[in-house]
Amino acid sequence: MSNVNQKIAPDDLVISMQGVSKWFGAFQALNDINLSVKQGERIVICGPSGSGKSTLIRCLNRLEAHQKGKILIGGIEMHQKMKNIDKVRQDIGMVFQHFNLYPHMTVLENCMAGPNWVRGVSKSDAKDRAMAMLERVKIPEQADKYPSQLSGGQQQRVAIARSLCMQPKVMLFDEPTSALDPEMVAEVLETMVELAESGMTMICVTHEMGFARKVGDLVVFMDEGQIVERNNPTDFFENPQSDRTKLFLSQILSH
Repeated sequence: MSNVNQKIAPDDLVISMQGVSKWFGAFQALNDINLSVKQGERIVICGPSGSGKSTLIRCLNRLEAHQKGKILIGGIEMHQKMKNIDKVRQDIGMVFQHFNLYPHMTVLENCMAGPNWVRGVSKSDAKDRAMAMLERVKIPEQADKYPSQLSGGQQQRVAIARSLCMQPKVMLFDEPTSALDPEMVAEVLETMVELAESGMTMICVTHEMGFARKVGDLVVFMDEGQIVERNNPTDFFENPQSDRTKLFLSQILSH
């Protein structure tokens, strides 16, 4: 197994999923998933609840463990015996549905923690980086507040800034707007659009079809643990091939 951590992917290939399957007991959550993500590519994953979308991206940083197939991040294979999972995770930013901020720490401290504790960046440099990222998501004035003092939209933007402070190679978003009040969705999506336009490699699970159409290079539709359809946004929305995709779009776009 000497070649387990050897880089075997092309330089521009950030993520490769090859025949990936995942079970929870007898329930198959992922069924033979094949997906490649290149540097700077923006992938939007959509589909009904329970279709395997969140499980797919949670497998990318081994928050869930796949049981069949291969997952490679930057050419490094993710598997149960790997010893450097924390190092791989440093390059994968993840933004969850429910913020996951440290409630006892200020916004600034939340953003400084990763670079300082994990990457060994000095406190002064970590503070400079944290403030720069809070500027980037347009909430530097909230730096000294605690998460409980912020709106949901502001908390999610802090979560994005916190991930960016780790200078990840790829950002994963797991339905980042679904827990927000409708008026807060736009501010988070605006931040994500700006991030996409800056060239960040992104995989985003979302029901926000306007976002998918605007920033996605590829829209992936999942159902029952499988990728049913994938296409560029224009063809995906205007000329879906699968009946299952057509039904999903008719339901979600009519709301």
